[in-house]
Amino acid sequence: MKALSDYAQKFDRLRDNCPVRAAIDVIRGRWKPSILWELHGNTKRFSDLQTALAGVTAQALTVQLRELEADGVVARTVYAEVPARVEYALTPRGRELSAVMDELEKWGADYLARSAH
Repeated sequence: MKALSDYAQKFDRLRDNCPVRAAIDVIRGRWKPSILWELHGNTKRFSDLQTALAGVTAQALTVQLRELEADGVVARTVYAEVPARVEYALTPRGRELSAVMDELEKWGADYLARSAH
């Protein structure tokens, strides 16, 4: 298994000089906004997330979760059980990001409503 550091974002001068770019880099990914939505207030197992996100492959979900974990917004807890139980939850930083995502949702809903006309 790859180390968590392998999933950390790479050095990017644009991101390092722009807080908005840094934030967008954390949530950029096909499944990341949906993962964050699913974890909003609830701890979930991998299989729960995979079921909720129709069309996501196990590999894509794993990579996106590991990247969110490397960015410090998702915590992964492994329980010493047979079979192993792994749960994912938002960290305090992830809960802060969740509030930002709520505002993005409001903006997006308004944008879609205006674009439909």
